[in-house]
Amino acid sequence: MPNSRCPIPDAQLPITIMILTESPAILSEDQALSLVEKVVKQSEAEAVFVSLSTGEESLSRFSENQISQNISKTVFSLNVTSYFGNKSASAAVTDFDEDAIAQTVKRSQELAKIAPADPEWMPLLPPQTYDLPPAAFDEATAAASPLERAEMVRQACAIASQAGANASGTLSVDASLYAIASSTGLRACNHSTEANFGFTARIDNGSSWTESTAWSISQLPIAQLAQQIVDRAIASRNPREITPGIYPVILDGAAFADLLPWIIWGMDARAADEGRSFMSIADSEGKPAGNRAGEQIFSPMVQVQRDPAHPLLRSGNFFGDGLSNNYLEIIKNGIPQSLSYSRYWAAQKGQESKGAYYPIVMTGSDKSLADLIAQTERGILVSRAWYVNYVNPKTSEVTGMTRDGTFWIEDGKIAYPIKNLRFNQVLPDMLRDVDALSEVKRYGSSVVPGVRVKAFNFTSITDSL
Repeated sequence: MPNSRCPIPDAQLPITIMILTESPAILSEDQALSLVEKVVKQSEAEAVFVSLSTGEESLSRFSENQISQNISKTVFSLNVTSYFGNKSASAAVTDFDEDAIAQTVKRSQELAKIAPADPEWMPLLPPQTYDLPPAAFDEATAAASPLERAEMVRQACAIASQAGANASGTLSVDASLYAIASSTGLRACNHSTEANFGFTARIDNGSSWTESTAWSISQLPIAQLAQQIVDRAIASRNPREITPGIYPVILDGAAFADLLPWIIWGMDARAADEGRSFMSIADSEGKPAGNRAGEQIFSPMVQVQRDPAHPLLRSGNFFGDGLSNNYLEIIKNGIPQSLSYSRYWAAQKGQESKGAYYPIVMTGSDKSLADLIAQTERGILVSRAWYVNYVNPKTSEVTGMTRDGTFWIEDGKIAYPIKNLRFNQVLPDMLRDVDALSEVKRYGSSVVPGVRVKAFNFTSITDSL
């Protein structure tokens, strides 16, 4: 990726410069496509790629059961990447002004001429066909006022206040547009909305948290989530210590959503072929010898897709470079169907580049999280996976902590809260040991179920709430 902090003489990547100015009003799709096409025509480079991000972001922040901040900003960023052979450079502008845009085009060309050659350069894509519908745009979400957001926050805070708990969190809405055009005739545009509700409840030494994301603000179950989290916070008070070790675990969907992407990121073809991934195969001398696509690696219950048209997502139908973002089976019956190839690595290996592996959708069941608990003799319920980081990228082993409500399960019921635990877990082993799934929900840009895992490795107790 471009690195704008890299000095020009030592740069090993395309050069990027950012010009910061004022933001204009939100553009319509027709206005956006007209603008990027006009910029393409202004370019004198051998090839040019233009992208435009514009929109409005609004957020209501609350703490101690009252709103503490209301902010809104309009976003506009026009990026121009110029190419001369296998040299390229980017310049960006945030001012919707003809002279500023012309200056940006010129600057991009000047930098491209002195940029270092890119050994992994790929030509720009020709015009593409997009089979899926464009992203969902909900007018009511785009127009949601601070007063409307405040009323939704008030409902959540009232539920917490009545229980003697303190609520904090955010309610945000985004209306955004992304458009691209290139000198090869590529054109695409998506107009979308997103609403997100993050909610934490604390009472005494108990705490709980969740988030919910939707393309329409009306789909956020504010009161239901607030009541659920307040009840869990109350139940999490006065936790007991247990001995760290390997236990059966039920991961709430919110916790699982912070773990599954690490596995999908590890399914990069180049990393696998170069021996840097859990998907790698080594020969008798330990040298890379291919990848494990097509092998039974995970539980047969694990089904993962890239599905931007999923009813809970309805996200964009193309990626930033113009490749189509269509439906793709990533893991079927526990078997990785393929790996993610960049355009460069696909060309090197004679494969097809199908774009990145997101948005992530994992198939669930018709069971609730309570059903999974009722079917568990003993184990640990994890509400949240916090501060997750790699221990070993090659094996996809990560470390992290539980937080905001961790409970001991016994005889199909939540017996009592327990102190939070640090875990060190090889994530492919986690997916191998999945033996039950709940219904799916959306968290951020992923749709996942809660899962029960037969064995999960906890290494120590932590002092976090």
